[in-house]
Amino acid sequence: MENEQIQKLVEELSIKYFGRPFLHQASFNTRLRTTGGRYLLKTSNIELNKLYYQEHGIDELKGIILHELCHYHLHLMKKGYKHEDKDFKDLLKKVGAPRYCKPLTSIKKRTVSYKYKYQCSGCGQTFLRKRKVDIKRFVCGICKSPLKQL
Repeated sequence: MENEQIQKLVEELSIKYFGRPFLHQASFNTRLRTTGGRYLLKTSNIELNKLYYQEHGIDELKGIILHELCHYHLHLMKKGYKHEDKDFKDLLKKVGAPRYCKPLTSIKKRTVSYKYKYQCSGCGQTFLRKRKVDIKRFVCGICKSPLKQL
């Protein structure tokens, strides 16, 4: 599916579910990682994550488009378009759009690795850090005793 097809699909869904035209641009954004799509307030354009279409199919993509169209139409009508607003929640229910999209399984979750481990010489509290700490300058935040590197 290409951007022209996405534009046409968004325009069709907008007329079908909202009775209002979509007058801006809809496209895929390959840089999106943690979200299915986003509505841009400044330009009123919609960007969609292509990975959701590839992994979950057209039905999940339609749900994401409906979600973003809820933001779009409410914002243009000067109503509550944010996730916590009642207008937004009501419109989501009315059109059957999901509040959240399914998680992607193809994206690897980042694991946090710690290079440095410190222990307080007073209370024994351990501290895990990615960056090195100057143990001559810093002390334990709990008991103010000096730290030692493990």
